[in-house]
Amino acid sequence: MKSTAMIREIRGAYAFVERNINLIKRYWGWELVWLIYSLTNALAITYIGNGMGAITGQIIDTQAVVKYLLVGALIWQYLSVIFYAISEMIAWERWEGTIEYTFMAPVSRPTHLVGTTLFAIGYGVIRTLTILVIVSAFFRLDLSDANILGAVLMLLAGSVSFVGLGIWAAVLPLLYPERGAQMTNAVAAILLLISGVYYPIETLPQWLHPIARCSPATYVIQGMRSCLLDGVETRTLLPTIGLLLGIGLAVITIGLVIFGRVETYAKRAGRLKRSG
Repeated sequence: MKSTAMIREIRGAYAFVERNINLIKRYWGWELVWLIYSLTNALAITYIGNGMGAITGQIIDTQAVVKYLLVGALIWQYLSVIFYAISEMIAWERWEGTIEYTFMAPVSRPTHLVGTTLFAIGYGVIRTLTILVIVSAFFRLDLSDANILGAVLMLLAGSVSFVGLGIWAAVLPLLYPERGAQMTNAVAAILLLISGVYYPIETLPQWLHPIARCSPATYVIQGMRSCLLDGVETRTLLPTIGLLLGIGLAVITIGLVIFGRVETYAKRAGRLKRSG
């Protein structure tokens, strides 16, 4: 009986993966637009690093600057895909006109979120690798000393934490049908500002340092740079990986509880269908 229930939940999660894949096929034009936008953004950032010598008139190791900026751009690209895929799932349901059917379906909300998460991670990996391959044609990247295993472990731990942040942010479109999606964009912009994506957090004002240290992205990006640029051994990263996993599991657990309560409120208040 338990195995039957487990199989049903797995099928339910896969159904959301398949549904999201079909949405990409349907709106492939928009996907192409966002891919080009992300690619040009990564190239623009790395060209800034490549031009630092000409800008400052000083002799600078531009290769080191380019790799520093590129790692930040690519990791943020991956994390933001996970964040947006989960945080905007309510907005997509409203856009498609399926939100009431989804929330009335005999599928648990954790199963719904697991399916969305699996899609987000797979989609994020494919899109980030695509950008990396194209950018590599413009810049020579020497990662021969990189710790790939440590980078993979760090990225997986960071994925867990950003799944939790995505669930928290997904509450906003439920509470605020007209402006909730825009509010998730504001959350992502704040994370981008404080997480040291393109610069060390030490360059931020002193009063922002404690806030920056609360962002999981800060630790993910610092850890990825340590792995890919400095070749730091995996064992030295284990405390950070453990911290990210702990934060992620705590944020996911609390997020599921909050999401469940907000979902109940949204149903009672009639906030599901509104999209105007």
